[in-house]
Amino acid sequence: MAGREYAREQGTAGADADAGWAQELLEHLRPAGCGPHRVAAWLAGAAHADVTLQDGAGHLLAGTRAALDAGLVADITTGRIASAALEDRGRHLRLVRVGRPHPAPPAVLAVSRAVPFDRRASEIVTHTAQVLELLLAGHESTVAGRRLRRATSDLRLAILQLLMVEDTVSARRVAAGLWPGLLDTETACVYVVESDPRERDRLAEECLSAAGERALVVRCPAMNGHVIVLAPRDTAGRELRTLVRGLPGVFLGGSSRQSLARTAAAYGQAVSALAVARYRPEQTAVYAERTRPERLMDPAALRDWTARVLDPLDSLPHHTRAELLGTTRLGLEFTAVATAKILGVSRNTVRARMDRVESLLRTDFTGLTVRAVVHLALNAEAGLAETPRSDPAHGTARLSDLLSGPALRTWSAELLGRLDPDGRDLRRTLRTWIAVGGNAERAAQRLGMHAQTVREHVRSAEPVLERQLLASGGDLYEVVLAHLVAGDLDRPPLPGTKPGHPDSPVHG
Repeated sequence: MAGREYAREQGTAGADADAGWAQELLEHLRPAGCGPHRVAAWLAGAAHADVTLQDGAGHLLAGTRAALDAGLVADITTGRIASAALEDRGRHLRLVRVGRPHPAPPAVLAVSRAVPFDRRASEIVTHTAQVLELLLAGHESTVAGRRLRRATSDLRLAILQLLMVEDTVSARRVAAGLWPGLLDTETACVYVVESDPRERDRLAEECLSAAGERALVVRCPAMNGHVIVLAPRDTAGRELRTLVRGLPGVFLGGSSRQSLARTAAAYGQAVSALAVARYRPEQTAVYAERTRPERLMDPAALRDWTARVLDPLDSLPHHTRAELLGTTRLGLEFTAVATAKILGVSRNTVRARMDRVESLLRTDFTGLTVRAVVHLALNAEAGLAETPRSDPAHGTARLSDLLSGPALRTWSAELLGRLDPDGRDLRRTLRTWIAVGGNAERAAQRLGMHAQTVREHVRSAEPVLERQLLASGGDLYEVVLAHLVAGDLDRPPLPGTKPGHPDSPVHG
């Protein structure tokens, strides 16, 4: 009687012990659990053993490295045997096959201890091998999913970069495989969503959910807090505005509808609108909401002038010309480093392309007035493709003619007049700062004030003009054009003209 009672108590204790280790092992399968390394460490403690998990080639996957018989390992990984048990130099060894998702080769779990394996230790090893199979399968699935998402993200960026250099044919070809019909339209809007860089990945996923396959969503390679969305259809824009509304610290800037070939220009517009969105309670702005100076110029004359300015590039092969123009558009909007990241090339490549354009146009991009005039020509080049040229009998259009129209003068007076009420004479500071190429130190010397005061004046003008000035780009070039229209700055030599031409250096 006493013996049976003792055996019953021991059996109950053994069952409780089995339930204990099994429960601990199952805890490793929880979503917030751990990986193979922690499981191997747990097995080492539970079985009082040394544990190794390696693949057939001897690569350590978890645990501590051990010298195993290569032939025995090969027999297990190739499936000739499923497990093995042996005694070697006073150590007792168990080897168990651990399957992995194809195409990864199977692994081997090796457990070595000083005492023979009892029933409990053997069961722990067998069940741990099963848990490791599940964990490795989950890990491989997670890695594969991460690789797929990364590849898809890289593909979206590649499509955007092709559009940035006007290679719409290649962009459509690449997009057709995963997103059929996405680029079947001739026009699109570009949106830039800004958030805290730490929230960018979450925001990108929300943009993907909102836009679905109706838009191209790209994490900006140049600005850590930006998500770029190219939306061929209007519905995506409405969904993005709904998404942004009410989110603290999130802003949306959008371009006007542009041809796919003008994606670089549309991107610049979206970044410009983003600067305005930061000052608006609805946190969104669209570039088309304000009057652009080129819209106030005679379209036929603007097209004629633009064609003459860019004529030196017309002899280049189409793809080379498009590459140079696309790079220069972005290079005038952003730094060489940012442009290189957006296009996926080196900054030396960006500088080399822009140097070539400078050489072809026989000009110098260091002056802000020159950059503004070239920026005007580049933006007008694609936007006025369908506009007929002016009547040759009326003569060749000159820059002075484009800047002297009454509508443009009214626009310039209204824009710059916003600065007049400020007692610090922001207009004088801004005019001087532009004249010296945006250099605060040189402007300070001319004005007799501290360089930091110059920067504060320029920064104070930004919300008044609703344009970003301290960062080079379309906003700044519009303000430069306004000064040229008003006669507050010397007109630059027209790129591409010869000495003696009516648009050669003129002052006033």
